[in-house]
Amino acid sequence: MLRLVYIATGGAIGAVARYSVSGWVQNFGQGTFPWGTLFVNTAGSLLIGLFFGLSELTSVSPAARLFFAVGFLGAFTTFSTYSLETLNLLRDKETMLAFVNIGLNNLLTLAFVFGGYLLSRYVVTFLK
Repeated sequence: MLRLVYIATGGAIGAVARYSVSGWVQNFGQGTFPWGTLFVNTAGSLLIGLFFGLSELTSVSPAARLFFAVGFLGAFTTFSTYSLETLNLLRDKETMLAFVNIGLNNLLTLAFVFGGYLLSRYVVTFLK
C-alpha cells in the first residue's frame, strides 16, 4: 500500500510540473508546433537516463525509484499528449510539422536518455 502512496505522490507532482513547464515553454514557441510537449518529453528522458545510471552506481531505495521514476517521471512525460498533438497537426493539414514532431520526439528522447545515462556515469566516476 505504501508503494502506491509513493507512486501517487510522485505522479501528482509530476503532472503539475508537466502542466506548468509545458505551458511555460509553449508560450515561447512560434506557430502551432507543440514545443512544450517536446520539451517535457526530452527533459524527462534526460532525467530518467540520469536516474537510471546513478541508481546502477549508487544505492537508491525502492521508495525513491517508485516516487521518481514511476510516479514523477511517468506523469511528467506524456506520450498520449504527443500522439494527440501529432493527430491534430495532421487533421489541420500541417503534415510537415506532424512529421517533424514525430522525428524530434523520437530522436531527441532517445538521445537524451542515452546522454543522461552517460552523464551519470561520468559524474559518479568524477566524484570518486
